Amino acid sequence: MKIQLIAAVLSLSLVACSNTQLNEQMNTSVPDKIQGAVATNAQSTDIITLEKIMSDPDWFGRAPESWYWGDDSNTVYYQQKQLGNPLRDLYSLDLSNSNKIVQVALSNKHKVAAKNGQLNQARTHKVYTFNGDVFVKTLDSNAIKQLTFTSNQEGNALFLTNGDIAYQIGNVFYAHNLKTGQIKELANLQMSAKPAGVTVPESYLAKEQHKLIDYIALQQRNTQLKQTKNERLAAENNAVNDSKFYFGKDNRVVYASLSPAGDKLLVSITSAKSSRDETDIMPNYITKDGVIAAEKVRARVANNRQYQEQLFLLDIVKGTQQALSYDSLPGFDDDVLASVKAENFARDGKKYKTEKKARHIHVLQMYNAIKWSSDGQHLALMLEAWDNKTRWLTTVDFDKNELVTQHKLHDDAWINWSFNEFGWLLANDKTSLYYLSEESGYSHLYHKDLNSKAVKLTSGKFEVSSVTPAQDNQRFIFKANIKHPGIYEIYQVDLAKNVTPLTDLGGQNDYEISPDESKLLIEHSTVTMPPELYVQRLNSAEEAQRITHTVSKQFLSMPWSAPTVVAIASSKQKEPIYSKVYLPKNFDKTLEKNRAVMFTHGAGYLQNSHLGWSGYFREFMFHSMLVQQGYVVIDMDYRASAGYGRDWRTAIYRHMGKPEVEDMRDGVKWLIENANVDEKRVGTYGGSYGGFLTLMSMFTDPDLFASGSAIRLVSDWAYYNHGYTSNILNTPEDDAIAYERSSPIYFAEGLKRPLLINAPMVDDNVFFEDTVRLVQRLIELEKQDFETAIYPVEPHGFVQPSSWLNEYRRIYKLFENTL
Repeated sequence: MKIQLIAAVLSLSLVACSNTQLNEQMNTSVPDKIQGAVATNAQSTDIITLEKIMSDPDWFGRAPESWYWGDDSNTVYYQQKQLGNPLRDLYSLDLSNSNKIVQVALSNKHKVAAKNGQLNQARTHKVYTFNGDVFVKTLDSNAIKQLTFTSNQEGNALFLTNGDIAYQIGNVFYAHNLKTGQIKELANLQMSAKPAGVTVPESYLAKEQHKLIDYIALQQRNTQLKQTKNERLAAENNAVNDSKFYFGKDNRVVYASLSPAGDKLLVSITSAKSSRDETDIMPNYITKDGVIAAEKVRARVANNRQYQEQLFLLDIVKGTQQALSYDSLPGFDDDVLASVKAENFARDGKKYKTEKKARHIHVLQMYNAIKWSSDGQHLALMLEAWDNKTRWLTTVDFDKNELVTQHKLHDDAWINWSFNEFGWLLANDKTSLYYLSEESGYSHLYHKDLNSKAVKLTSGKFEVSSVTPAQDNQRFIFKANIKHPGIYEIYQVDLAKNVTPLTDLGGQNDYEISPDESKLLIEHSTVTMPPELYVQRLNSAEEAQRITHTVSKQFLSMPWSAPTVVAIASSKQKEPIYSKVYLPKNFDKTLEKNRAVMFTHGAGYLQNSHLGWSGYFREFMFHSMLVQQGYVVIDMDYRASAGYGRDWRTAIYRHMGKPEVEDMRDGVKWLIENANVDEKRVGTYGGSYGGFLTLMSMFTDPDLFASGSAIRLVSDWAYYNHGYTSNILNTPEDDAIAYERSSPIYFAEGLKRPLLINAPMVDDNVFFEDTVRLVQRLIELEKQDFETAIYPVEPHGFVQPSSWLNEYRRIYKLFENTL
């Protein structure tokens, strides 16, 4: 059977692979023989135990978190978890002083909190907030001035083009003049109707009252005189400021973004009504006062919430506000679900009639979805339809008060919640946009002049993300998996489409460029090595320098099994299924065929068969323990996983659980043919989406696995949240067919093999209700070969080591007894 093999075997000292090693590992020729996984410490005689690997993960190291550059481009800051508790400390690392590391004192934290600060146009000062107050830093002297010292929460601080500093408190925007100290209220967003002022009597009784009773008429006159005087005062006296803008009662502000010129404000509002019902609760049985608590939780997609936002452009100077219509957006009234609705109507013996109707549209729910150009003269925002099928990158024509579409991306399945980055370039008095789009089938970078066609800067079967424009506005830094789907390096591309690699570390890499653009700060990890920080000097032949060493010696001494990443041929489509395979030593020489376990990762849209450290680190250690005992383990990036392009992502549209189980079957077949595995001795387990797939595989393909464990499982997608589920399955009201064929509870009668259900009870992501309803269904179907373990204090992601240990003891016991 022809396969592509990419070994993820690291050196025994657990250092990163060199480029030469990676190139050798990426050889796409068919190997004559697959070798067993090499242990990271082959000489170790340590026995890997559940008690150790499920204990508090502090034992193997506390990796750097929330890292960032200091303003001098020679200091690195990062947080590190304290040993034995959840608190974090902040550290500084001085590259110019032998990488000296010093813990930042609590008394000095406000001095180094400028991670997300904003520079002035001359790049001489930076404004930032700390603990709800505003600070200004002079960069050449490091002098810091605290502008506010209040109990309010000031936020969104920025330099205006006139040198003032603006910030926001709730729904009120202020400008602070650094020279005079004057604070001016720029805009005060009121969620109420505008006061009517003095009104003329309208009803018969009111008119007669004013006519007959002099007192009433006198009060009316005096009130009118006061109103007229106040209006004249505001018009004729510059010392009087009325910055209130009114948006009606029962509304709330979703986004409010101030122009750097300080003259305009874009506001997005929606109904203040909660998306959840009073019945959306979760019982919490283990509470500090011994009383059952009814915790408020999210709504269900079956609630069929209809959400939209209204945009307003405020002219702060003129005191005017103008609603921005969505009517100019191409396709704003398309019936994008016509075929879906027609299929569902037909099932019920009805005929669906399509019609044009304005869609519910809102600002895309992402970080920084509204962006002004640095001079405040241009505004761009990313909009999305509530049906998840279309996004629009638009600018605003201030003269016409109109949205102008710069790019429309439509997907008959759904728009990805990733790869929506965009921003402005301003160079040589020319303003242009850059953005990411999946329109080619993969996330790529585009550049667009406002009145011209977009230019695609990157091309290929890889994903571009984490885009940073260089200060010269001629280049971009980005992360991509160009070498291999599971290797993420840092690259640079210029406007002429020249792509240059900036790192060559292998594994997984995330980055931040230094303020002077001379270095990259990199979080680097490999399959068997947790994240550490590195510095890569640009325009230099020097290799990246590792600057942190947080992994414990005990972890480094353990005989972890480095998996091999295999491109398994698919029986359903041409692209292979990249999978981690853990193989015991001499797996192909055993007299008795091997037993195997398939782990199925969660989230659906997540990549786990990459060459970096996995968020499933306990599972990695568990798999090493199984390999030490002779098991073969496979971990597949089934269709729906991240990292492989749009078609791979959307293969599950309207039928979750079918393509993935087909891929799981191909994985089992590969194990039988290539890893000397007994087809009757393969088990499976997974959590969240992986728990869902455990159920779907055991219910719809009951002879595929000998046993399985479903953790924090989804049994009925109608009970999950709107944001995730409606992307893939639409809503139950529009597409009941998709929900019924994608939900395990409808196929529970197919269970034939032993099933272990592990369910946390205070899970506010996948509700415990999913487990309760499924168990009741299995009882009513008179199924006997299933067990349920509940965890009363655990949320979706387990926290307590005792719960982790109990859970995996049960899973291990299941496999030992059934395989």
